[in-house]
Amino acid sequence: MNRLTHLVYDYLTGQGLSETVATYLNMIALLIGLLIVVSLTDFIVRKIIRITFTKLAVRTKTNFDDLLVTNKVPRNIAHIIPLLIAIKFIPIVFYDFEQFENVVEKGLKVFAIVLTLWIIRSVLNSIKDYLKKLPRYNDKPIDSYIQVFMIFAWILGIFSAFAIVSGIKFIEFLAGIGTASAIIILVFRDTILGFVASIQVSINDMVRIGDWITFEKYGADGDVIEINLATVKVQNFDKTITTIPTYALISDSFKNWRGMTTSGGRRIKRALYINQSKVKYLTKQDVDRLKKIQLLTSYLESRQQDIDDYNKDNAIDKEILLNGRNLTNIGVFRKYIDSYLKHHSAINKDMMIMARQLAPTTQGIPMEIYAFSRDKRWENYEYIMSDIFDHLIAALPYFDLEIFELPSGTNFSLIK
Repeated sequence: MNRLTHLVYDYLTGQGLSETVATYLNMIALLIGLLIVVSLTDFIVRKIIRITFTKLAVRTKTNFDDLLVTNKVPRNIAHIIPLLIAIKFIPIVFYDFEQFENVVEKGLKVFAIVLTLWIIRSVLNSIKDYLKKLPRYNDKPIDSYIQVFMIFAWILGIFSAFAIVSGIKFIEFLAGIGTASAIIILVFRDTILGFVASIQVSINDMVRIGDWITFEKYGADGDVIEINLATVKVQNFDKTITTIPTYALISDSFKNWRGMTTSGGRRIKRALYINQSKVKYLTKQDVDRLKKIQLLTSYLESRQQDIDDYNKDNAIDKEILLNGRNLTNIGVFRKYIDSYLKHHSAINKDMMIMARQLAPTTQGIPMEIYAFSRDKRWENYEYIMSDIFDHLIAALPYFDLEIFELPSGTNFSLIK
């Protein structure tokens, strides 16, 4: 081996060159030869691995092997053999230059660590791309898992590289790093918070890709399109993108609409404000007139009969409507709303349907509708809700009721 190492050196000294020049030229010649061998080996190995993967892709039904090629896994693996050859022959090339040998050898070992990380990253990216194409993993924050693993891998790789460069044993180097843990925590604060948040978000199933969330603090109102270690991307309904820190999902309050989208309907909760001055008892003539409304006919007949029987049995003087039991226009209107909703084709009959009167306010008496539309799509939901309230607002005059409105300039001009 020594003879092979100094083959060029012996030839040059035999030609009369000085030993110093011959030594340097010998090293350069060996280095060039090693580079040629490494390059050829890398080329051949890449060709073999590529052909192998191509044949494998043709025979298999899965597209995972195609993803491996796309993410350059075979190409990165092909660098391993040339790297091992380089590390093996570096002592021969720099036989007479121990100081260079030490530096180059450490550089190659550091590159070996980087290459290992590249291979790991390529494989994980291939796994990520493959899982994202499976329906059951569509809503899982796979990017976060990959990033967490890669952060640990890169930290371990960087520590290993520093240990190699400094010449300190890896365990001893980690012990020394422990003393600087406070600085590390300070530098990687957001990363650590994001890591912890990602775990909690995943374990508690707080957010999935595709969820509609509303986060007022960050102005987000739309669908989650990406969950990373540090950020969550939300595509708002106006097609803008809002980026939210992952740890904000566990430190602040936000609304996730997933429960609504997976349920049987989307809630309608809105009130009509009735002018209090228009509320009154119904006379017999009023009741007879309202009986012509088909949704109220059977109810009014039955209810009016019960009231008449009660008033008769208790000898109630009905010359004054206040005496005894009576129907009111707002009460009958509330019943009409309830019947109308129960007969509406767009309302889910299996979920709660309620028309309720809330406490009177300075803006009138709130008559609130609480129901669920079958169609949960935003556009259709708004159409259904508008259709319901259009009808009810137009129905108010039939009950001698009206919507409360604050006085406007037109009202004051009429007073004059």
